[in-house]
Amino acid sequence: MANQRLRRFISLRKWTKRDWAVAAATTGLAIFIISFSVFLDSPNTTFTPQALNSSTPLWVPLTLVRNAKERGAFCLDGSFPGYHFQKGVGSGSNNWILHIEGGGWCDTVQSCSMRKRTPLGSSRYMESKVQFAGILSQESSQNPDFFNWNKVKIRYCDGASFAGHPEREFKNGTQLFFRGRLIWETLLDELLSIGLSNAKQALLTGCSAGGLATLIHCDDFREILPKDAIVKCLADAGVFLNVKDIAGHGTIASFYEDVVHLQGVVKSLDKDCVARNTEPSKCFFPQEFIKNIKTPIFFVHPAYDIWQIRNIFVPDVSDPHGDWFKCKMNIHYCSPDQIKVLEGYRNSLMDVLTEVQQNKEVGMFINSCFIHCQTWMGDTWHSSNSPRINKKTIAESVGNWYFNRKVAKEIDCSSPFCNPTCYNLNLMQG
Repeated sequence: MANQRLRRFISLRKWTKRDWAVAAATTGLAIFIISFSVFLDSPNTTFTPQALNSSTPLWVPLTLVRNAKERGAFCLDGSFPGYHFQKGVGSGSNNWILHIEGGGWCDTVQSCSMRKRTPLGSSRYMESKVQFAGILSQESSQNPDFFNWNKVKIRYCDGASFAGHPEREFKNGTQLFFRGRLIWETLLDELLSIGLSNAKQALLTGCSAGGLATLIHCDDFREILPKDAIVKCLADAGVFLNVKDIAGHGTIASFYEDVVHLQGVVKSLDKDCVARNTEPSKCFFPQEFIKNIKTPIFFVHPAYDIWQIRNIFVPDVSDPHGDWFKCKMNIHYCSPDQIKVLEGYRNSLMDVLTEVQQNKEVGMFINSCFIHCQTWMGDTWHSSNSPRINKKTIAESVGNWYFNRKVAKEIDCSSPFCNPTCYNLNLMQG
């Protein structure tokens, strides 16, 4: 019965451009936005956005960073960066969770110029309010360990995972601001002034490009908080792999090299990594620096990351005849030979994570699902139908790790069809 249900395609609400904006890891167009109805393979027989939740997620207003102009902390288009803040209550009043929005990167003047006309490059296009769900939910039933904490959603508008520097800006009249690092520092200073400086417990999290930003800035975040505070980091789908695509091309390596050099990212990268690599852009890949991170980290990652498969491993440019088109849209359409290739991609991810798995302060939830980020949505974070490994949801595993209740290194079975609790994206319908 479970397998029969797993193969039913259940319609999910239309996801916003902000939620599913992604970057194409090619040397041409660097950013595109997926904005269509998404379908899921699910163990549910029926599904609507509120079906699993007892109340509608909280709407939280946008706040623009106050000192952005004085500090020169601008989005790509020169507008002020922003965030959404919900104040903690009760036992959570001195605890903080910061979540960094994802949304790819831009690697050329053309792609950054396109990006600056979207919420991923300008606060002028950002929604005035967003819903807090998943790891940011205020409902104890949906977010048992962090529901009453101070919660911040950091909007992403620089195109380089909050790591760019203005020294690389053009002086020929091109109106692009590469101020990611300044945005990060200015925003954190503002949060410190409204209570983060008194944090007893804190968790820095991020999804996709925000997950990469979390890894890049994790130790910096630890340094600015009280020495006696418990500070940890969580990267959701943020381990982007430096691997060849199916045609043997270094598509993502070339793309990251362009991002790093265009936006002056080198100064934000791990210094030891940069010192040992002749090409510093390699240090934009987490596999090159996660061993150097001192702050405890938790990795949430699908072994069959749909974004990485579609844009890193099987980009359109390396599949000119479209042999992988259906497979990239719905993993159930993959041939046995294609599944073997994708299992090799999973092995590459596990090789990277195995290097830090033995660290007792590292936690993991690596499920064999065909999806991307999983912490921002309640139905994948913690609900009666959430993905599970060893009967634990992502939220339960993260809580066990953060509060040292028990070891939390959950590694799923290897096949993309072995876990009936997975939410697997199906982009073939809609």
